[in-house]
Amino acid sequence: MSPTFTTLIDAPRLRQALAGPDAPIVVDTQFDLANPEAGNAAWREGHVPGSVYLHLDRDLSGAKSGRNGRHPLPAREDFARTLGRAGISPATQVVVVDAQSGMYAARLWWMLRWMGHERVAVLDGGVQAWAAAGGALVRDAAQRPALPPYPATTTTAATVDADTLARTLGAWRLVDARAGERFRGEVEPLDPCAGHIPGASNRCFKDNLDAQGRFKPADLLRREFDALLGHATAERTVHQCGSGVTACHNLLAMEHAGLRGSRLYPGSWSEWCADPGRPVARGG
Repeated sequence: MSPTFTTLIDAPRLRQALAGPDAPIVVDTQFDLANPEAGNAAWREGHVPGSVYLHLDRDLSGAKSGRNGRHPLPAREDFARTLGRAGISPATQVVVVDAQSGMYAARLWWMLRWMGHERVAVLDGGVQAWAAAGGALVRDAAQRPALPPYPATTTTAATVDADTLARTLGAWRLVDARAGERFRGEVEPLDPCAGHIPGASNRCFKDNLDAQGRFKPADLLRREFDALLGHATAERTVHQCGSGVTACHNLLAMEHAGLRGSRLYPGSWSEWCADPGRPVARGG
């Protein structure tokens, strides 16, 4: 039986798995916030053989109301149909890749966990690591038969909504994955208001990576998150960012480090600051 990967997989192991009898489904999630079609274009120019492409805005997000953030979660039934069209069933090993060191791949990793799917991992180092390991990049699209919608299962990824968070701010260890200058409110290139949710601590998702853009060793991540969380448990930790995307990178890093059970605030800062009645903090 093929091994199961649930957090990260390296490129040599992915090459071996794709050559085996029970090959995983590879999903490419490359994206660029400044140019939303750049990821799909990059996938068409060259991708891991057999991979399918899912778009952050169209496939991994729901409808925006102007008050629910820039990348709200889709309805579970809609996402279930997306997974079925991609050929994903509960028995499928999924490997998610991007070209941004897991910045977008982690979002799909978390969303599959949200659907109750455990057999999903992110390719550590992404497309670059695949090519560096001698993996081919192809231009042909996979002909994968569509499946019925992914069956409803119990989620293994907990969330917190804005109203609950506002009522219970002091009860959570809140971790913001944005860059430090955005967290401190010095700049805000994407949302109408600068700053952060009161009581949050800053750990930019890039702090999970080494100089080569790959995840740090699990034991080092464990020490760093233990120092950040202090006496808080993973179960009392909530992750957020600008729109619920890079926060998933911190969730993945914690899980890879053996710290399971933390939550995502999907709306994140873009939802929080859309309500002028919610408090805003600035500075370190």
